[in-house]
Amino acid sequence: MPAVAQGKVLVTGANGYIAVWVVKTLLDQGYSVRGTVRRESAIPHLKETFKEYADKLELIVVPDITKDGAFDEAVKGVDAIEHTASPFHMNAKEPDELIIPAVRGTRSVLQSALQFGDRVRRVVITSSTASVLTDDGLPHVFTEADWNDRAVQDIAAQGAAAPPHTIYRASKTLAERAAWQFVEENKEKVQFDVVALNPPYVWGPFLHEVDKPENLNTSVLDWYNTIVKNTRTPEQLVSITSSWVDVRDIALAHALSLQKPEAGGERIIISGGYWTWQDWINAARKYEPSLPAGNTSYDPKSVVYKTRYDASKSERILGITYHSMDESAADIVKQLKEKGWLQ
Repeated sequence: MPAVAQGKVLVTGANGYIAVWVVKTLLDQGYSVRGTVRRESAIPHLKETFKEYADKLELIVVPDITKDGAFDEAVKGVDAIEHTASPFHMNAKEPDELIIPAVRGTRSVLQSALQFGDRVRRVVITSSTASVLTDDGLPHVFTEADWNDRAVQDIAAQGAAAPPHTIYRASKTLAERAAWQFVEENKEKVQFDVVALNPPYVWGPFLHEVDKPENLNTSVLDWYNTIVKNTRTPEQLVSITSSWVDVRDIALAHALSLQKPEAGGERIIISGGYWTWQDWINAARKYEPSLPAGNTSYDPKSVVYKTRYDASKSERILGITYHSMDESAADIVKQLKEKGWLQ
């Protein structure tokens, strides 16, 4: 499919942590944006945040993305879709609490695009490396060829007894599988292609509405509790490892995925580097030395980063240059200081 270098873009779940940055990036690059939110009360903050783009931002309420036809009106007259709306938290009591909205929401927006999105040429899905990795404790470099079918199998076997992170991973795996299955089932009819972006942990400054630290989104709250509130044990600070990406980079990837013809039909891992919590502490303390020092016996050379991702496709196709940990930490600390949340 041809690239969508300009025009109107639908952003679902537009008030989410990643989504607000997607909206900003698109507006900054000259696109018009139609954003969906679940509640009318989410609209004023977005209007205020993007008041300089008042003539290019339209906001509508879609209260339940799992309903058939939820996006029928939203897709009319747009050239592309950024589907970011999907629950992300670690408090699910039942698998369906995350799986149903993730899967049905994805199929719903694609079905609406097929039936009513006459101008839609590309749909970008915010997936996750949760749909890529298989966490068996062994060092591994994952690529776009990998799928986390184990999480789905674990849910089938354990049901509500499955741990929250397994439920989340299964929801992302099933939702992304549903997207590719939809395209295959309707390949004779669809006039658009799909791109799936797979980020790991996402950190960086926030633009969405947050009134106090306790209401930060899941990933940034975890960062805040660990770095500022010192909630991890010294052992956890050096033993927990994974990969991450700055929120501004995953937002840029959403825009670039519209602009690069060769991105169509691809899964693309968006990952900027590896971390331990102590790495983040050390980075953050460069900009706020009063933060807890963590595990002072940490030796970075001794760390084995077990879960790593090959992000070369993102660099090759999208041309992304990633923020460093120091850059991201500096901007998070600056924002927390401005909010008065470092006490």
